Amino acid sequence: MTLPPEARTILVVDDEAPVRALLRDCFELEGYKVEEAADADAAMAALDAASVQLVTLDLNLGGDNGLELARRIRARCNVPIVMITGKGDTIDRVVGLELGADDYIAKPFHVREVLARVRAVLRRYGAIDAGEGKSAPATPAGEVWAFGKWQLDVGCRRLQSNEGALRELTTAEFDMLLMFVRRPSRVLSRDNIMDLLKGHEWSPLDRSIDTLVARLRKKVEDIPDAPSLIKTVRGVGYVFAADVRKV
Repeated sequence: MTLPPEARTILVVDDEAPVRALLRDCFELEGYKVEEAADADAAMAALDAASVQLVTLDLNLGGDNGLELARRIRARCNVPIVMITGKGDTIDRVVGLELGADDYIAKPFHVREVLARVRAVLRRYGAIDAGEGKSAPATPAGEVWAFGKWQLDVGCRRLQSNEGALRELTTAEFDMLLMFVRRPSRVLSRDNIMDLLKGHEWSPLDRSIDTLVARLRKKVEDIPDAPSLIKTVRGVGYVFAADVRKV
């Protein structure tokens, strides 16, 4: 379900007031509501107080650890996270993605790039309306896939066990799982996966795909270190080995 412009709120978390002001101006000019937080406690309080559709998060929050805050946010809810930070090292990027960030932008940044990335993430979450010229990708009504002990409801973007337990997935995790269930028994190289998951920002390093696969395995496999669903094909890539059916 799409949200009207007045219902979309972005939480900007950054300890630098000028950066928060810049992002506030950028987002408000596009019709978004904006909440601000300078530290971890203020960010968690803002999430409790308001309906937030996306969080931009600086990793360097003075006395607070931005990666730890990302972990707390991800444990609390499945709101998309775009990391905007001066830390541009590959290790920081990989750790951020492992914690569930949906995108990663290094400072200094251009506000147009930030806005484009935010729109792309919101679009993947189905939160952009047709009034901005692009709607959420169409999904066949009632598309539900069953595999192993899981059911994947595409329309609701929900993963649920046969016993009814819900498993939260980030946007990237959900999109990768859907890609796999729609292509069971097909061996996919990392390049294939990058092409199929268009709209996500990938590192030129294979590590980005491997990291996402590892995260997804922790969500869907009984024993992540001995996967039975998403199997590695040495020297090639991955294959979804489960029996899949539409329900």
